[in-house]
Amino acid sequence: MRRMLRGSFIVLIALRYGLDELVLTSFQKPWLRIFARVVSVGRNLDAPRGQRLREALERLGPIFVKFGQVLSTRRDLMPADIADELAKLQDRVPPFDSAIAIATIERAFRRPVDQIFSSFEREPVASASIAQVHFATLRMRDGHDRPVAVKVLRPNMLPVIEKDLGLLRMMATWVERLSSDGKRLKPREVVAEFDKYLHDELDLVREAANAAQLRRNMQRLDLVLIPEMIWDYCMPDVIVMQRMEGVPISQTERLRAAGLDIAKLARNGVTIFFTQVFRDGFFHADMHPGNLQVSLDPATRGRYILLDFGIVGTLTEFDKEYLAQNFTAFFRRDYKRVAELHIESGWVPAGTRVDELESAIRSVCEPYFDRPLKEISLGMVLMRLFQTSRRFQVEIQPQLVLLQKTLLNIEGLGRQLDPELDLWLTAKPFLEQWMRDQIGPKKLIEQFKGQAPRYAKLLPELPRLLHDYLLRQAKDPRRELVELLAEQRRTNRLLQGLIYGGIGFALGLITMQIVLRVRLF
Repeated sequence: MRRMLRGSFIVLIALRYGLDELVLTSFQKPWLRIFARVVSVGRNLDAPRGQRLREALERLGPIFVKFGQVLSTRRDLMPADIADELAKLQDRVPPFDSAIAIATIERAFRRPVDQIFSSFEREPVASASIAQVHFATLRMRDGHDRPVAVKVLRPNMLPVIEKDLGLLRMMATWVERLSSDGKRLKPREVVAEFDKYLHDELDLVREAANAAQLRRNMQRLDLVLIPEMIWDYCMPDVIVMQRMEGVPISQTERLRAAGLDIAKLARNGVTIFFTQVFRDGFFHADMHPGNLQVSLDPATRGRYILLDFGIVGTLTEFDKEYLAQNFTAFFRRDYKRVAELHIESGWVPAGTRVDELESAIRSVCEPYFDRPLKEISLGMVLMRLFQTSRRFQVEIQPQLVLLQKTLLNIEGLGRQLDPELDLWLTAKPFLEQWMRDQIGPKKLIEQFKGQAPRYAKLLPELPRLLHDYLLRQAKDPRRELVELLAEQRRTNRLLQGLIYGGIGFALGLITMQIVLRVRLF
């Protein structure tokens, strides 16, 4: 009965905001199109479809707001106007009762809150669809109290999520079966991706582990601060971390009044992101202004503060190679290479013609070069490539779509701070360094180091194996002396070739490294 009531409420909201007209008109069945026109009579549907969808999701509650946020990341599937509108969705969720938060903390740690904290602020400093944050002062064993932030999961989230996910799966099945665009939009796969994101965010220990990894990666980069997790007080529904205090990045005037270099701040934000992507392959995938602050503390003045680590992206070496080579080929206008990279990735169906894919990519990308480099959006380049690939039934990997969404966020933020920001100029050193690392002596040495344990085991056995081989050959009466000598000469030539080839290969790598250091592009 509850599921039926919830379903009826969703249908009413859909009718009120004209979502039926938005969806039903794309259905194949003529009677469904007629029904859409009938139910639209007498309603004011002047607002753009993206705006109506965003407002309906906000009306349906936190889970649907989160679903809209995930949909906004799938620009390879969504029309641009809808994706842009869904990107405006924010977690403007009223906080839950602080008494419930305290009860959750006491249940997690099996102690009264007063024994854990010397002070606990009942008014939360932040509230989102999954959790809310309170400031507190933690009692330490050494007697020195420590300012902390306590993140508490909203109560009874799992049953609510499972109920709404069930409805979303059902609606996705209907859309896929009845809509002409259903199979292309892959609604059931999108809901499954949303399911994964939500369940990951429900485990706060996973978020704490993400934060710890990012903090470890960023230690040597004096541009960013990431809160330290206090592991003795990290549970699936409560985590305690170092308290971070800064100015939200969106408060530009306040930052400027504090004497910070806003243009430098914009460049630093982009540098932080590209370092995570091309150096570490592990990046904060939710870097919207609500999760970014700037420190005004004298010791860390001007550094970014990253918050909320529920969603992170990971890239393999293959992914990084795909990105680096795509960007460099794009800026060289080498569209054939871009097409070849798509095919080499294995994501294009067998039989795709390189020249057709090259022509499609050229028609999308060439207009960008009428603009100055500083006006070219790397996020839009990726999005255009993904959209073009969709025509050729390319299966774009989720981690790359997540990267593209985050890149758009970073670019938007950077250009909001500094309209003259040149994203390509900022990205170029990272691409150059990645290329040097992949084809230079450093990479060769790393590969040798990786194989060293195996070589160390094989090398002591080589003399014995060689001796046994020669002994067998010498005892073979069928082999003539002349044949043995000929084989010895062939072996000598092979060894000489290997030695000279190795020397030539090393010299070539050194020469290539010198050329790359002078100028990659």
